[in-house]
Amino acid sequence: MGASRPSRASAGGGFSVGSAGESRESAPAAKAGAVGGVSSVDALLALQATEGPLERRRRAMGRASRILDRLDEIKLSMLGGGAAAGVALQDLAQAVREERAETDDTGLEGVLNEIETRAAVELAKAEMGRVAA
Repeated sequence: MGASRPSRASAGGGFSVGSAGESRESAPAAKAGAVGGVSSVDALLALQATEGPLERRRRAMGRASRILDRLDEIKLSMLGGGAAAGVALQDLAQAVREERAETDDTGLEGVLNEIETRAAVELAKAEMGRVAA
């Protein structure tokens, strides 16, 4: 049991615990490390801000769903007497103005184009009705 433990100071390039006097010297290094941490957080946030193809597809499908819901509301209000069509038309116009995320799926793009075309037709018909009245 006479084996001696290696001292912490002789550990080489690893972690070592210094005396109280050394902590003052390492304080500026800690401040510089904090600045590096902020820039790495900024880089992480920038990476999170980029959307992948699945996220773009999900957003595009959500937008299309909102447009279809507004078109259904317009259809139902027209069948029921047209009292709530104005609100549904405003909601439809807002949904169409939202930016559309491009997807890599040509089939989905075709369906999204058809939905937007139908929405544009309904908005044009409503505008023609307002001008005629």
